[in-house]
Parts: sequence; structure tokens; C-alpha cells
Amino acid sequence: MTLTIEVNRLGLKYDKTSTALEDVSFRLEGGKIFGLLGRNGSGKTSLLSILASFQLQTEGEVRIDGEAPYENERIVNQVCFIQENGHMSDGFRVRDALKLAASCWPNWDTKYADRLIKQFELPEKKRVMALSRGMKSALGVTIGLASRAPVTIFDEAYLGMDAPSRYFFYHELLKDYMEHPRTFILSTHLIEEVGNLFEEVLILDKGKLVLREEAESLRTRGAAITGPAALVSEFAEGLTVLSEQKLGGTKSITVFGELGAERLKRAAADGLEIGPVSLQDLFVHLTRKGMASDERE
Repeated sequence: MTLTIEVNRLGLKYDKTSTALEDVSFRLEGGKIFGLLGRNGSGKTSLLSILASFQLQTEGEVRIDGEAPYENERIVNQVCFIQENGHMSDGFRVRDALKLAASCWPNWDTKYADRLIKQFELPEKKRVMALSRGMKSALGVTIGLASRAPVTIFDEAYLGMDAPSRYFFYHELLKDYMEHPRTFILSTHLIEEVGNLFEEVLILDKGKLVLREEAESLRTRGAAITGPAALVSEFAEGLTVLSEQKLGGTKSITVFGELGAERLKRAAADGLEIGPVSLQDLFVHLTRKGMASDERE
């Protein structure tokens, strides 16, 4: 079961001077893994909280499977929202948290949850408050994966886990996604680690959606150009230069935009080196202070 998410001119204001989201619009077709990226304070958690019915927007519309999700029982139990701090009562024991989760999501898979609990070595009799940060994160991702909710959202839910546990989670998410197709939305700062999972990327900056694109297409729009300074500067004319470094007579720039066959042929003739740019580097450059919105187009 896959559900389409539609957001139209969404806004969220906490008071007259504090705007978390402004004029955000997009449509997410179900059955993909989406990456939601943004600097701290960009509005990521606010957006995800609205999608998960944790709060109501002040402007615009949200539709999941054609219906407004807020206080909508049919939609609420089709969306699972997991944050690092979780939404589990500290007084609950691990096994009680799992029982509660099983009652919340109709597609809950108990056998899968049990296997994940064993893999993460979570003590079922311990109270949530007694768990380490890493174990709380492991409990959260266990609930998210085992929920099998058609829309499953992880908002930095795995930050507390050590590297081996995080990589196990990434592997398990992809495996379960292939076996049980649904929509995943991952909000993360660990772009280098998890970026290869993304099929589409959304970037928020200061409460606005500044970019939404297929991940592979986005990667191909960035390139690192290195060579003699004069030739590199000439090559960059007409391109959006995200950053540049110069050492002696050599210059290296990061550009954003389609290079095209003619530019590539010219680069080869001039002896310029063209290399790829990571998704994380593109994100850093595209959201740097002072980056004008029209430069991202």
C-alpha cells in the first residue's frame, strides 16, 4: 500500500515574528525513499510533524491519500513518525513500548520487531528512561521499521546509534523497503552515510523549499573543475559557481548546472579535470549563507 502526499502552500507560524514554514508545496508519489535535508532551524521537524498530524499548519493544505491527516483516524494509523527523542513514555518498559506500538499500526510485524530487538540487544524488561541514548535510538528505529506503516518517517532517529548499528539500520531499511514497498522520509545530517538510499531529495532552507529533485539527477548537476586558473575561469562563464579555491596558478571550482556535451569536449581539449561532487557537498553549498534562491534553479 502506497500513499501519495500532497502539500500546497503550507505555512506554519508560531507567533507574529516566528515563521517555521512558508509557502511550501510539493507532491510525493508513494513507494519511494525521500531525503529531507536542511540546516538546523530550517523547518524540517515542523514539516514532518504536520505530515504526522502532531500539529496543524496555520496556512495551506496537506493531503495524504487525498485526505487531510490532522485528527483523521484513517490516515493517522498509516503514518509512523520516529524522532531521536522518541515519543515513548520514560516509565514504559521496552516490551510495553512494543505492545503499544503494535496497537497503533495495523501492519505491525511482531516477528520482525523481535528479530530487531535481538539484533540491537535491547533489554525488554528495562524502562525506557534507563536506556542509553543509543538504545533509545535502536528502539525507535525498531518501532519505525516493524510498524510497516505506508508512510514511515525518521527524523534524525538514529543519531544516537554507533556506526555499526546505523549501518545495520540502513541495510535493514533498504531490505525491508524492497520486500514491503512503502514511503520512507528520512531527515538527516548524516548525508554521506545515508545519501545513497535517497531516490528523491527535498532541501529546506529558512522555512522554504529551495530544491526538490531526483537524487541521481541532482548529483549529476554538480561538478568539480580543476586546472589552470585562467582556463577554469573561462570555463565557468555562465555556470553557477558554488565555491572556488586557488593555489598558485591552479584553480578548483565547484559548479552547479548542466555542463553539456560542448562544455565537456572543451574541458577535455583544455586539459581540465572534471570530478563528481558528493550530495553532502552540494547540500552545504546550496544552503550556504547568502546563496540566492535563483542561483539554485
